[in-house]
Amino acid sequence: MPGNRATRRLFLQSATGLVLASSPLCAAPPVNRFGVKALFFDVFGTLTDWRTGVARQAKDLLSPLGYALDWPAFADAWRAQYLPVTGEVRKHSRAYVKLDVLERLMLDKIAPRFGLDKLSEDMRQRLTLAWHHLDAWPDVNAGLTRLSSHFLLAPVSNGNIALTVDIATRNRWRWDAVLGADIAHDYKPNRAVYLAAADALNLAPGECMMVAAHDIDLTHGGASGAGLKTAFIPRPDEYGKGHGAEKLTGPVDIIARSIPELADKLGV
Repeated sequence: MPGNRATRRLFLQSATGLVLASSPLCAAPPVNRFGVKALFFDVFGTLTDWRTGVARQAKDLLSPLGYALDWPAFADAWRAQYLPVTGEVRKHSRAYVKLDVLERLMLDKIAPRFGLDKLSEDMRQRLTLAWHHLDAWPDVNAGLTRLSSHFLLAPVSNGNIALTVDIATRNRWRWDAVLGADIAHDYKPNRAVYLAAADALNLAPGECMMVAAHDIDLTHGGASGAGLKTAFIPRPDEYGKGHGAEKLTGPVDIIARSIPELADKLGV
């Protein structure tokens, strides 16, 4: 019953104000036709509009210093460094470090292109935290609320725990756990990240479903390769109006246009 699901959570107040943990004594969530007990969510792009958020934060921080950039282009350039830099960890040519550290390296790489060479150390650190201040897409909160009555919910993000907690606090999300790169000490789409998330909840991979807007997260070597169920939520405006909605290169279990539609297809 939906009411029972809510009582299974014990919320522990963190330093940031986010409540996080689940009761170890809870009963198992009801089984649906996919056999899924937990839903795992990608955060950047799937749940949040990173482009608008980073552009907004950069403008708020840098405009008072006299900078006048193409703010969305700056966000795009920063994001474009993401796969190459995290790829160094995925390929084991760089030791694992949290995403906050890598985001700062990415910023330093693109700073000269935007005339930010002389930006102070303090401002670079503050700018790096732009990724902690992202807003959810409009459909997300209502959808997560519906799903939370029937499934364990957790982000499985390449974002480190502090980053993911700050985004959740900003958007008033309540997770049963915060999983992903910091738990696995690896980056998606390496299978170890998905397997570590399932193991953290004492679930088999097939009892978990990865929800993402990105083909790389779901097909081939991603979640499906690790044995998880998969759900694709296209985000047609991820890279600006009408620029998004990746094409799938492999099969997924569910395609839904929003998180509430995902809840519909899961029978919630």
